[in-house]
Amino acid sequence: MRLKNMKKAFKIAVDGPSGSGKSTIAKKVAKKLEIEYIDTGAMYRAVGYKMICEGISRGETNRIREILSRTEIDFRGTDIFLDGICISNKIRTPEVAKMASSFSALPEVREKLVELQRKMAGEKSIIMDGRDIGTNVLSDAEYKVFLTASIRERALRRWKEMKDKGEEISLKQVEDEMIQRDFNDATRTINPLRKAKGALEIDTTEMTIEEVVETIIQSIK
Repeated sequence: MRLKNMKKAFKIAVDGPSGSGKSTIAKKVAKKLEIEYIDTGAMYRAVGYKMICEGISRGETNRIREILSRTEIDFRGTDIFLDGICISNKIRTPEVAKMASSFSALPEVREKLVELQRKMAGEKSIIMDGRDIGTNVLSDAEYKVFLTASIRERALRRWKEMKDKGEEISLKQVEDEMIQRDFNDATRTINPLRKAKGALEIDTTEMTIEEVVETIIQSIK
């Protein structure tokens, strides 16, 4: 269902807090519009995962820079590859999420990943989701969306996702960690989470996935 009237490449930026449905929605919009989807959240998780594997702490600036200089992140379909190895099933854990949130505030990490993200956007039509896409990474995007939902609903979604994967964790723990991540994302000095000017804001709390997808597509049309 590629939009017939689009004569050149275009970009869709989707921002929002953890658990608001960004990745799920963006993937479906990409499929319907026949454009490429780039999951920036997974890229930060990949960095968090690598730092865990390397035993790196947040204060080791020189080591972080050295590791980033030899870090390759790529997507093949819906899978993410770190240094040539698929890590899709290794980055959706509370430990990795916490590390991703912590390291994402570092200038070195953001500079490296934003460079990769803009390069991925290139000249093709893409939809990219994250926390500073419309305000920073793709500030020139033709279409900007900001997804949100109640903290309880977002935590419940993430908890169910983790339970389905066999992870043992309480809903309260997921909610507490999400509240902390919201705070980290909104208060970091570099490109904090906020709604981009002119972005379409959608509260997904009581909406189905299909309803959100259709709302975005209709706004683009």
